[in-house]
Order: sequence, then C-alpha cells, then structure tokens
Amino acid sequence: MPYVDVHEQQLRGGVIYKLGQMASQELGYNAEFVETPNKRIDEFMQRGRIHVICNSNPQWLDQPERYHWSAPLYSEEDVLLLHRQHSTINSLHDLYGKTLGTQLGYVYDSALMNAFAKQQIIRQNLRDQSAGLNLLRKQRLDAIIDMHRTLIFQLRNSNDGALQINPWVIDRYDMHCIYSPQLPIKAELLDKVLQELHDKGLIEQMLNES
Repeated sequence: MPYVDVHEQQLRGGVIYKLGQMASQELGYNAEFVETPNKRIDEFMQRGRIHVICNSNPQWLDQPERYHWSAPLYSEEDVLLLHRQHSTINSLHDLYGKTLGTQLGYVYDSALMNAFAKQQIIRQNLRDQSAGLNLLRKQRLDAIIDMHRTLIFQLRNSNDGALQINPWVIDRYDMHCIYSPQLPIKAELLDKVLQELHDKGLIEQMLNES
C-alpha cells in the first residue's frame, strides 16, 4: 500500500486496483487482477496471460521497447527509511559499508545498483514489508529503500516513532502503465482513457486519498 492491498493472493484495494477498475469500466470491460512474480512478467505479458501492468518504469525492464507505454501518469521517488538513532544519509558514499533492505528483483538507480555489484553497499532482500520494519527497529538493518508514498503509508499506519524517512532523494521517476502485445483493444484507446483520468485529476485524487 498505498498501491496494492493484497489478501490471500487477491488484490482487494489500493491505487492500482482503483485505477484498473476505473479504466476498465470506461472501456466496457471487467478487470481481472493476476498476481505475477517479477520473473514471470515478461512471459505472461508476451503470451497475453496479463494485458496491462501499471506502476512501472522503462528502466526496470530489460527490453522496454517490446511494449507499448502509456504517458506518465504520476511520479514517485526512492528514499530511505532509517532508525532515529542513525545519522542522516546525504549521499551514496554515506551508505558505503552499510546493509540496505531492498525488494527482491527490484531495479534501483544505476549508481546504487553499481554499488551493490561492487559490494560497497550490502543488499539484503526482504521477505515482506513487516519483516523489514522489524529488522530496522532492532537495528539489524542500516536502512530500507522504498517508494516515498509507500513509506509514508507504513509509518502513518504503524505509528512507529522509532523510524523516520531520510530527506535525501535517491531517484525520481515517472510511473506508467505498459501493455501486452496481446492487448485485446487498441493501445490508443487505453492511452486515451488513462490520459483523461490523469487530466481530470482523478489519479492524483486516488493517490491523495490513499
């Protein structure tokens, strides 16, 4: 959250759920949401098991040119969550030698990915959000990296005074929807619907309400 709210492997709410429902209704379809592991996304998209993914960015895919991309729908940024007893982090160099909680399969800023590859920063993939927060509270992690809105939501709902969002922004990027080559309608139609939802302020409203 605030992007996806999953219970028993079913999407029940969140911005992506609302966006999918709203866009599909405008097109006269019923949206079906399919939980998909990161490593199966390309396969599922290419054979039409799934038709649309939202909350994505071209830098996260090996071959983004294989897909049709919507216009930017909103922006996000990667930031750090720290224990209040830890010093503020202002640069990549401040992270050297530290252990950073990450999401499995997630591609971060190129400079950070390079630091992971050189083991200047230790990457520790987290089982889930709650496990990461627990490790950070116990100071068994130096920081967690995640989307800003996600961290704001977590802190607001956990009421955890031991943790705080670090002010340094590691990366800013636009968020898009991408379409499978097997999309059952013309891509331009979905482009138009998503752009209208953006222009009417409905996507921003969903983000603000979450």
